[in-house]
Amino acid sequence: MRAVECAQKASDIFVLSESFIRIQELVNDDTSTIDDIADVIIIDPALSASVLKLANSSLFNYPGKIDTISKAVLILGITEVYTLVIAYFTTDAFKAIEADIEYLDEFWEKSVDCALLVQFLGVKLKVPNAERLFLLGILHNIGELVVKQFLPDEIKFCQINRPSNLFISKQKAIFDFTYAECSTELLKFWQLPFSLINPVKEQDNSDFSTLPAESKLLYISKRVMLRNLLFEDCTLEGFIQQELFDDMLITDELLEEATVYCATERFEILSVLKPSSVMIY
Repeated sequence: MRAVECAQKASDIFVLSESFIRIQELVNDDTSTIDDIADVIIIDPALSASVLKLANSSLFNYPGKIDTISKAVLILGITEVYTLVIAYFTTDAFKAIEADIEYLDEFWEKSVDCALLVQFLGVKLKVPNAERLFLLGILHNIGELVVKQFLPDEIKFCQINRPSNLFISKQKAIFDFTYAECSTELLKFWQLPFSLINPVKEQDNSDFSTLPAESKLLYISKRVMLRNLLFEDCTLEGFIQQELFDDMLITDELLEEATVYCATERFEILSVLKPSSVMIY
């Protein structure tokens, strides 16, 4: 089964809701207004609550209280609210997956950690619209859930058991594609923006000379996350070359600050996107 075939099967099972499709249409329509988008969000109570919680979280650090969807769209902007909508519906789409709770809790913890790291580094390095980088972390490994659904027996052979980038080779050897490639194909079927698809596609490309900043930061954040959660006693050298940190002007102090931020904010974000995951704490 190729990555595109796996993703196509997944797109038939893990479906983004009609509310998402309508919001997507409005975002892509130059004639739509803030009120048009807010009206669609408001009719979905779970979506509205999640958007407001995330809008008031450390992702944006807005000094006041955002207490209505209209205010959220007005203050944060259509693009940022759309980012929150995608994050909510992505996690919601996989609620029907056939997987045990422990596996899913660990998966979403990794995704949220990667999201917080890439967003934090983007803000600190002054990458334009850095808040949207959060979504790259949430989406970057969604292909693993697709593989878990359709190839549950094979996936256990791809577990990371040492601090190296060998996990990519394992995925290629067993499936003939990587989780990143499957993630990319699913995002295409979901018709998400190219600005999200391309960094996910390039997340394992270490040739930084050809990559934009968001792709580089996702590459780095993914590996920092894996080290922090799976191999805390190891150095980062087994996961990533020092020159790649140097390329992005990322210091040890900045990495430590990002790690502390991630540990501090993880619970809040998990409690919104995947409430059951907070039970691991």
